[in-house]
Amino acid sequence: MSERAAAAEYRIEDLAHLSGATVRTIRAYQDRGLLPRPERRGRSNVYGDGHLARLRQIADLLDRGYTLASIKELLEAWDTGRGLGGVLGLVAEVNGPWTDEQADRITRAELDERFGGVPDERAVREAVELGVLEPVPGREDEFLVPSPQELAVAAELYTAGVPLLAIAEHLRELRTQVEHIATRFLEFTTEHVFARYLGHRPPSDAEAAEAAGLVRRLRPLAQQTVDAELARAMRTFAPRHLQQQLAPGAPAATADEPRPVALPAETVRAVRELVGTENTAAFIAAAAEREVHARTLDELTATARDPSGPEQS
Repeated sequence: MSERAAAAEYRIEDLAHLSGATVRTIRAYQDRGLLPRPERRGRSNVYGDGHLARLRQIADLLDRGYTLASIKELLEAWDTGRGLGGVLGLVAEVNGPWTDEQADRITRAELDERFGGVPDERAVREAVELGVLEPVPGREDEFLVPSPQELAVAAELYTAGVPLLAIAEHLRELRTQVEHIATRFLEFTTEHVFARYLGHRPPSDAEAAEAAGLVRRLRPLAQQTVDAELARAMRTFAPRHLQQQLAPGAPAATADEPRPVALPAETVRAVRELVGTENTAAFIAAAAEREVHARTLDELTATARDPSGPEQS
């Protein structure tokens, strides 16, 4: 760095312009201890390249998902000489791609052709909302496809006769369940693997590097486990489901083996938030039982009041 660059001085307005932060944000960072105070030169406050570098560090960490409180701890570690290299390497590893699949692009004409050749604006809006398609800025007739495999599955289901809106609703429900699996896997690995690195803040460079290596090793395990369990479940339930469908005259359920009832994902999530995961099944069962009793009483009351109803024995 040249002496001229090292001696660079900025007014707060210049610093805001160069860093992309607002004057109000810079002052807020100073008040919170995230940014050193400027030097006082006469009646003016003077900022230097150190302030500019610090603002860029803060912006980078915010983009990576850190809170301002966490950033303050990291910057304090940096100031005491512990460094941020290992932590940022760990963050980069976690933020890296979790699949080898490469994003692709598709034009609107190609999209319509893959889904029957008839434009469906509502289905496209649903796909954009779900992130299956992403608009390309400046190109109204083109979309980014983050997961071509997911789009190909939707196209196959549509070709097999599944309506597009039904596919979107199925994806919403599936996504809720998969997000729950991902959360549980993260909680599980944090408790048994990463707690020793995250129990104090921030971890040293050596600890962060070791944790990043473990992330690389464990990255494929979640998908491998889900794939294996899905295959096991399909082996168990697909033949049973087919047998039920091929025997339409058979009773829908028996006392010993009732048929499971699928509830909407939003309903299950609302119940879970209300009573907790461990009480969800009991709550749903109790609610169903109460509803059955209420309807039975209503029917008995209506029958008793209706003179045209069946004769009472």
